[in-house]
Amino acid sequence: MSDTTALIVAGGRGIRAGGEIPKQYRKIGDIPVMRFTLDRFLSHPRGMTVVAVIGEGDAELFRSVAPRHKRLLHFVVGGSTRQQSVRNGLLALAADPPERVLIHDAVRPFASDALIERVVAGLDAADAVLPASPVTATLKSVDGDGMVTGTVPREGLRTAETPQGFRFDAILAAHERAAAAGLDFTDDAAVAEWAGIPVRVADGESGNVKLTTAEEIAAADHRLHAEAALALGDVRVGTGYDVHAFGPGDSVALGGVVIPHARGISAHSDGDVALHALTDAILGALAEGDIGDHFPPSDPQWKDVSSDRFLRFAAERVTARGGVIANLDITIVTEAPRISAHRAAMRERIAAICGIAVDRVAVKATTNERLGFIGRGEGLAATATATVRLPFGSARP
Repeated sequence: MSDTTALIVAGGRGIRAGGEIPKQYRKIGDIPVMRFTLDRFLSHPRGMTVVAVIGEGDAELFRSVAPRHKRLLHFVVGGSTRQQSVRNGLLALAADPPERVLIHDAVRPFASDALIERVVAGLDAADAVLPASPVTATLKSVDGDGMVTGTVPREGLRTAETPQGFRFDAILAAHERAAAAGLDFTDDAAVAEWAGIPVRVADGESGNVKLTTAEEIAAADHRLHAEAALALGDVRVGTGYDVHAFGPGDSVALGGVVIPHARGISAHSDGDVALHALTDAILGALAEGDIGDHFPPSDPQWKDVSSDRFLRFAAERVTARGGVIANLDITIVTEAPRISAHRAAMRERIAAICGIAVDRVAVKATTNERLGFIGRGEGLAATATATVRLPFGSARP
């Protein structure tokens, strides 16, 4: 066991947040809140282990979002209250206890590395550390009739946050005593206070918000998308074009889908004009040449190879430069075969190859109005446009 373990508490149902699933499994910035929080702790330089406490019946939800990571040890089923859930998690750790435990709400996905480090470092001189921020709002006391009875002085007041850090033996003993006494507290620092454990305060962070309502989840989603747009502000657009003649055969590859046809394609690879055009469009957006530079037709190793490989290579080049594919738009020009029945399958296949959502892929088709070689049924073509977003200053690795 690592000397520090993060206990991520995710047993709540999130009734105030609405929705069909608990709020910790809702998405912000296209990532489930739970995954976002787990990654925060698994990626921390301390190399701590992580255990999650989940709600009863949430095992499949948790498995669907949890990363495969050697330091994500297991999950524990929580109780009917937060305090009971934390106690269940602590008891699960007791067989091989860490020196320190950080207890953190799964729905606080924005705890920074610096905040986590302040809490861990604070345990060098204390048995309990609470991150907290000064109260900045004006506080009023109100009676049962909704009338203001006074203004509460802000001096000395802090808002409590997580992760809250503890010496493991001390907080486990405190939770056991509280359970035996039938007491229920709103956070673990309160359990420690009641048990007589001095709690040291570390500086909190205003951005370390707890996502409780649907509005807060929506605001977090907006925040992440805005940050991503700012970070990936170098917007690039590339275009691609490919054409092939028909040849012997009984099917054609288009958009990663094999379509039955009276003729095949005459090409060095599988002749998928849609994927070839897309590959060139992405490489063009990156200013990294074209498909022939990376997969020359003179090289026999590319003979009859699936064009999936070319497109996947181009998509991986975007990832290697820290970017994302924002949109792919393809137009296939042919008299036959008919494309409409295969459009959905093409979109899904292209999205899967590139690792993007299907709603970022458009596939269209048109004829050449019986004009030219395409109109005579001698071949087919495709044009493509790719929009990618890169970090400013992104250099080719």
